[in-house]
Amino acid sequence: MAQPATEPQPRDAGLLDAYSSTVADAVDRIGPAVCRIGAVADGRAAGQGSGFVIAPDGLIVTNFHVVGEARAVHIAMPDGTSAKGRVLGRDADTDIALVRADGHFPDIAPLGDSKRLRRGQIAIAIGNPLGFEWTVTTGVVSALGRSMRTSSGRLIDDVIQTDAALNPGNSGGPLVSSAGEVIGVNTAMIRGAQGIAFAVASNTASFVIAEIIRFGHVRRAFIGVSADTVALPRRAALLSQVTSRTAVRLRSLEADGPAAKAGLKEGDVIVAIDGHAVGGVDDLVRMLNFERIDRKTAVTVVRRSGVSQATVTPTARA
Repeated sequence: MAQPATEPQPRDAGLLDAYSSTVADAVDRIGPAVCRIGAVADGRAAGQGSGFVIAPDGLIVTNFHVVGEARAVHIAMPDGTSAKGRVLGRDADTDIALVRADGHFPDIAPLGDSKRLRRGQIAIAIGNPLGFEWTVTTGVVSALGRSMRTSSGRLIDDVIQTDAALNPGNSGGPLVSSAGEVIGVNTAMIRGAQGIAFAVASNTASFVIAEIIRFGHVRRAFIGVSADTVALPRRAALLSQVTSRTAVRLRSLEADGPAAKAGLKEGDVIVAIDGHAVGGVDDLVRMLNFERIDRKTAVTVVRRSGVSQATVTPTARA
């Protein structure tokens, strides 16, 4: 005989209420800044997704694959207002695009520091999945510092893995922390892999946004690697004379890329570039700017055999 369902104990009920309040407060803070974006090309609808306002003068972050090559977009806000906008710049390598909308937007979604994230932390996705307006899903941060190859073959670095459900239309929307800060830009879901979704980390998004605002595009060097952020053992940190607790492990290398030509190998852990600590994939992305193109760069690497130095000459990113 089936047993009757038991009521939650007072302590459990309190925890559930606290969790609900945390999520609801974060959504109340960020939700009003999340918009629906419709790309327009040749006068016709060309794509649709989500985005979020980061500045009152109408700066909006979304995905490159949401706007594609469109120059104009239509923006709808949760309060029912709408606006026209134009694409200021786009970066296929990180799937980030920046839009300028007409008008004033009092509600903004501030970008947080993704380097402070921990696995298991609450992750909240806000967007417009499958055409349903301003839907909220929750989960946790499953992994940090991932690299992911897109359907176009490009590699996106510094990716957050989460189990917060994402569906078509969530793309470009914010992944939010329990503190009500944007920790990532929702970008993709692996088809056939239940519950696995990804977002570009906010620190990488901040770098891309700054480059687009200044130059209209992202200038970067290329060394031909995919990498993950990993914990750096204390002994390795002491041997390499860096203070960071994390570093970058090379997961794969392009056969004819600058890193491979310099003798770097899969499994190598990069702890510093030109003497500056590399604490994660976001640091690697930021350091490989246009100033390092065709310039010999000292890379400090930790291997099982110890600490070694390699000289890599980055090329211009195609």
